[in-house]
Amino acid sequence: MRILVAGTILASGCVFSAPSFAADISACLITKTDINPFFVKMKEGATEKAKELGVKLSTYAGKVDGDHETQVQAVESCIASGAKGILITASDTKAITDVVKEARDHGVLVIALDTPLEPIDAADATFATDNFKAGELIGEWAKATLGDKSSDAKIALLDLSASAPSVDVLRDQGFLKGFGIDIKDEKKIGDEDDGRIVGHDVTSGNEEGGRTAMENLLQRDPDINVVYTINEPAAAGAYEALKSFGKADGVLIVSVDGGCPGVKNVQEGVIGATSQQYPLLMASKGIEAIVQYAKDGTLPKPTEGLDFFNTGVNLVTDKPVDGVDSIPVKEGLDRCWG
Repeated sequence: MRILVAGTILASGCVFSAPSFAADISACLITKTDINPFFVKMKEGATEKAKELGVKLSTYAGKVDGDHETQVQAVESCIASGAKGILITASDTKAITDVVKEARDHGVLVIALDTPLEPIDAADATFATDNFKAGELIGEWAKATLGDKSSDAKIALLDLSASAPSVDVLRDQGFLKGFGIDIKDEKKIGDEDDGRIVGHDVTSGNEEGGRTAMENLLQRDPDINVVYTINEPAAAGAYEALKSFGKADGVLIVSVDGGCPGVKNVQEGVIGATSQQYPLLMASKGIEAIVQYAKDGTLPKPTEGLDFFNTGVNLVTDKPVDGVDSIPVKEGLDRCWG
């Protein structure tokens, strides 16, 4: 392992020998962190596929989610090393586009994983969960689970960060639409005027942030009974806050990710339902696309009817409702990560 920027970016170069065309191809994977199980699984998918195809893979990660500058430096390093392709989950989906353009101008294929850049065509392609659909599924499930009580719901939305990267907006807005709320501008968080919304707060996608955000919103309205969270660590923090206030019972928590700890929290009743995504597939398909591009210049094509390649999403719950497709927790555990 070599340190490119002391204490910030970690890069590991893994060379795999194989008697194939891909043996001369180098690629990069740049994730937000190397701790979050989602990105660990993404790295696993890229590493396994690179080994299979004989690709030289270098991986980079910042220390924390939101560490934009380290990602910029990682892209620059990949350009300098002659990488044929870059797979990236961007911390700042708008600010990263300048250095991404530089990479593309050098003939590097850039694929956004999980989180679309803004605009989406700033990357050559995006391999991702349909994050709007992921949010919509948990919104529809929550509304159907509450039944007539949904008209009197008091909803807390625990988002990611103040910069509101695209994945944050898509999940938030998908949830609200699924719940039956007029989302106004679907590209903007917080412009809704539905009285059922208590408020939004940010979590940084971790348990501590989820706990703090939940505490803040409970002070605004102690009768919150529906909690949307950007991901399952934030949901776990929200549950701990609710429990400390003596309000864990009777509050419906929904989330997105599908990691093993999150699915186990569905099994234990901490989370009512979660939308499961598949990071290993995003990364492995990304490596395949880089090899194809190096071979004949073919660019990845989006899924029909979408502007990105959809790697799938499933609602996981043991309390299914009519009209909303779901898989049971057992299947979710078989397919989870982390």
